[in-house]
Amino acid sequence: MLTSEPIADAAPRFIGAEIYRTSSYGGWHPLRVPRVSTVMDMSRAMGWLPRDRFVTSPRAKPAALAAWHSPGYLDALVRAEVEQRVTEETRDRHGLGTTSNPVFPEMYRRPATAAGGSILAGELLAGGGVIYNPAGGTHHGMPDRANGFCYLNDPVLAILSMRARGVRRVAYVDIDAHHPDGVEAAFANDPDTLMISVHEERRWPFTGGLEDQGGGQVFNLPVPRGFNDSEMRAVLQALILPAVAAFRPDAVVLQCGSDALEEDPLSRLALSNNAHWEVVAALRPLTFRYLVLGGGGYNPWSVGRCWTGVWGTLTRQEIPDRLPVEAEEVMRAIHWTGNSRARNPSPLLFETLRDAPREGPVGAELRARLDGLEARVRAMARVWV
Repeated sequence: MLTSEPIADAAPRFIGAEIYRTSSYGGWHPLRVPRVSTVMDMSRAMGWLPRDRFVTSPRAKPAALAAWHSPGYLDALVRAEVEQRVTEETRDRHGLGTTSNPVFPEMYRRPATAAGGSILAGELLAGGGVIYNPAGGTHHGMPDRANGFCYLNDPVLAILSMRARGVRRVAYVDIDAHHPDGVEAAFANDPDTLMISVHEERRWPFTGGLEDQGGGQVFNLPVPRGFNDSEMRAVLQALILPAVAAFRPDAVVLQCGSDALEEDPLSRLALSNNAHWEVVAALRPLTFRYLVLGGGGYNPWSVGRCWTGVWGTLTRQEIPDRLPVEAEEVMRAIHWTGNSRARNPSPLLFETLRDAPREGPVGAELRARLDGLEARVRAMARVWV
């Protein structure tokens, strides 16, 4: 029988693979930068990732991916990798071979590995625990098309994997700078899924407005430019934690894309990595099954530091004031060109893991939005009992 008691001392597991080290979306694409490989290397350099905590991600087969993606789309994706080209019809119908989702040598194998990790996480979490898949979080993928750098939607597949093993109520929390339109398309009208998204307003994909609250269990909170640590803490205390606690989920899935950090080139939010780690830590006591995914993040130094700290938070490590030499070497080995934020990077990006806090006032407009969402949480709590 499945249990829903809070996690005690379950040993977290890290899912990763070497394919992320050897593949790229292309020399001009925002995802040309190293991310998951950096987190793997940094976590090992910190002494935080012993062999018994690391799980090599399997590559999902089309039959497993068909739990949500259409067979025709999967056929087109596999064929595009083999042929290294797409027809105009395939591009129009499935979104492959576009600027956002280009043809590249591992365009099926790489996302299928990330999805395989999330599907495996769903299987392993049937018995409880904490799993970290930083390659996951591809929350824009649609059933029949690639979308927003996402060829597949591994958060959806992870939740469906849990459901196949008897996990009923799932809370999905997303703090990426971009709204998770693909995940919302899958679960907006599902009474057993709570969805909370905190994302930058007027930012692609231009969904997830304050008025867009799905079937009643979707809580979209668009936030303004300059969103700071104090404001994220207010969101955590007023919306995320009360809603998740009231929902009493059997599992929590957290997508913690690091593109909401101040250094990221694809958003204009102003969080420090402390804000991400605070959310990661605060959700853990609320569930017996906890899956933490990556997501967006396009400054290689900030994403590497943030996601390494996520793993440190999950494994209850003490964050040092100065990186050990081995970890600093990992940071200094990263090369990132072609972006203004790569010029004259702060030495702190190489020498430390923790950002300086980026506190500030909680804006009146954000406070008003939170007041309205708090009222909705109180109303829904009576339904969730």
